[in-house]
Amino acid sequence: MQFEIIVVLLAYLCLVFGLSFYAMRKRSSGNFLSEYFLGSRSMGGFVLAMTLTTTYISASSFIGGPGAAYKYGLGWVLLAMIQVPTIWLSLGILGKKFAILARRYNAITLNDMLQARYQSRAVVWIASVSLLVAFVGAIAVQFIGGARLLETAAGIKYENGLLIFGITIALYTAFGGFRASVLNDTMQGMVMLIGTIVLLVGVVHTAGGLHNAVDTLQHIDPKLVSPHGADDILTPAFMMSFWVLVCFGVIGLPHTAVRCISYKDSKAVHRGIIIGTIVVAILMFGMHLAGALGRAVLPDLTVPDQVIPTLMVQVLPPWAAGLFLAAPMAAIMSNVNAHLLQASATIIKDLWLSAQPAKRHNEQKLKRISTITTLVLGILMMLAAWRPPEMIIWLNLLAFGGLEAVFLWPLVLGLYWERANAKGALSAMIVGGVLYAILATFNIQYLGFHPIVPSLLLSLLAFLVGNRFGSSAPQAAMLTTDK
Repeated sequence: MQFEIIVVLLAYLCLVFGLSFYAMRKRSSGNFLSEYFLGSRSMGGFVLAMTLTTTYISASSFIGGPGAAYKYGLGWVLLAMIQVPTIWLSLGILGKKFAILARRYNAITLNDMLQARYQSRAVVWIASVSLLVAFVGAIAVQFIGGARLLETAAGIKYENGLLIFGITIALYTAFGGFRASVLNDTMQGMVMLIGTIVLLVGVVHTAGGLHNAVDTLQHIDPKLVSPHGADDILTPAFMMSFWVLVCFGVIGLPHTAVRCISYKDSKAVHRGIIIGTIVVAILMFGMHLAGALGRAVLPDLTVPDQVIPTLMVQVLPPWAAGLFLAAPMAAIMSNVNAHLLQASATIIKDLWLSAQPAKRHNEQKLKRISTITTLVLGILMMLAAWRPPEMIIWLNLLAFGGLEAVFLWPLVLGLYWERANAKGALSAMIVGGVLYAILATFNIQYLGFHPIVPSLLLSLLAFLVGNRFGSSAPQAAMLTTDK
């Protein structure tokens, strides 16, 4: 165990708790639900860009993605750049329209929006259950990534690393709420940027320069420097599937959508699109290239996911390794707190309060139950991560796909198609969710496409067919989330 790395990491965790305590003290005196789950819709452009970026970029981007680049080569780096337009797509398609409607209906969660748009409790219940099931996998992946990071870079036993990591995130998210989440996201986004650049420079230097690194990769396996990757994995069908799954489909991710209703004004959206796109481009290119070139430095790793933490220890001095170990740790923490808050909001706002609406006026009880729920969810997800798979990227993409198959069309068509109704939304959610679960469970890839592609196509068809049997919902009344 390296003492310098542990000291720097502990200092970083103290900073995280400090920001969370500050956020807890700074909570506005307005409605608790809006403050705890949305930060009273007060994000500016820079904070919006950073929180969207760090929410999207997760253990899969800092651990799993570079691990795949290590295994499959430079072709995976090009594939990863498919993700660059995600912030532009999310804020461009959802952004203003979504936020205007959310303010009109006083909506706090994505399910509030679905209820206001479709006037159907069935839509909300299916959405809530789907979200909670998918989040089990999504959050467990992040915990696995964080524990692996500590195991490889700091010499901490996997189970102990999982406990340290899981308890830290559960506590700061539970007590700080959304405001703590976005403050930490902003700080962690800066750490991720600096860490990515420094690590990439260190890897290239250790490999003897870029030209020498590429020559070494070609010597190991010529396909590592080909566009199709090792094992010719990067087929047109695979790349199309990947684009749908991690770029276009991100519009349908609930934790991304909720960031789109939390900003302050139109200026924040425009600035967020520009800054967010630049930051995503740097992070995606830098981390994946470091993973691919890392094979020239570490040719014999048996677990690809260990490439980034191992490189940090080997190419950087211990104090710098400890500081930049915080970069992937930051990515994972930001992603987990977004998922935890969304899951907690679903349980409290969409399930419990919908069954007992009178309870929404008891602010003290809401605070206590929201905090406890977030804390318990964090502990349960930590237990789910106790026995990890070899490569986490596939588990993360599985959870991504499940959420997109259920939410994408009800969300997008609900915003842009006036005639969309509850029967269409229900049809799309059921067909998309069930088909994705079947295809993913039995690993069925029709014509080489990932299950998300046929699931979204048939989900869209189901929406159009189901919509013919329903009638448009009346204009929703204002949702009563305020006292």
